Amino acid sequence: MASYRVILKPSVEKDLRALPQSLVVRVFGHIEALQDEPFPRGVRRLSATDELYRIRVGDYRIVCGVDPDARQVVVYHVRHRRDVYRRL
Repeated sequence: MASYRVILKPSVEKDLRALPQSLVVRVFGHIEALQDEPFPRGVRRLSATDELYRIRVGDYRIVCGVDPDARQVVVYHVRHRRDVYRRL
């Protein structure tokens, strides 16, 4: 049974449509794993904010927020590392 609920923002769907299918499969694997472990190995807090974290998937980054009280993980963006931090 999953302990956290994962919510994908509409921007994530748009981001995923721009990625190659093989990368989408890898990204979804990481996103699904957030249900059981919201802070996987290698996750880093973004210095610009206290509430956002990033997860590396090759040259791409998953930007998410974790609410332990509501037991939710909200995924905001999946973008290339050179673009992901520009609009945070």
